[in-house]
Amino acid sequence: MRIYSSQIVLALAVIGLLVAGSVFASSPAQAPESPADLSGRASTLLAEVQDEAVRLRLHAEKLGTLAGNLQYSWQSHAFYLDRVKGHINAVGERTAELQQIRHAVLPWQQQAITEVSSHAAQVAASTQAAILYLNKNQRWLFAPEYRDHLTTIADRSEDMEQTLDKFVDYENAQQKFQQLQKDLELAGD
Repeated sequence: MRIYSSQIVLALAVIGLLVAGSVFASSPAQAPESPADLSGRASTLLAEVQDEAVRLRLHAEKLGTLAGNLQYSWQSHAFYLDRVKGHINAVGERTAELQQIRHAVLPWQQQAITEVSSHAAQVAASTQAAILYLNKNQRWLFAPEYRDHLTTIADRSEDMEQTLDKFVDYENAQQKFQQLQKDLELAGD
């Protein structure tokens, strides 16, 4: 099972074209979305990225354990790299959409987009590098260069998940605060 970095590049290009195409294909008669609508969309996308990040981290952790274990074949490495690639591509689709609406969302959402995009870019770059390495060096799975890529994938995946957890927790706390504030205002009437 060979994984090609050109597939990642092609997938990212297709994602970019789809996102750009959907923006240009929208009807001119359609009313522009309000900041509240875009903020809601950003929250939905961040929650989707959070779900994807959980699955990404699980596969990335497995890759991290493979880096130090002689009993796994290059095919096992390829299998988990393929899973990570699938998750990071899914994250890439959503972050591309988030980048498109970034200008119109809440400040905390802008910060979340920036941080998540940074972690995702690091995971994507290390995944691509690991795939390229594995395609050329299937017998040298314990080279420091390759192990560093796997460690980076695992570490940045965990960082991304933790970052998303904090932002989603922030949003939930903010919503709870607003609901309590509303409840207290009603009780005062």
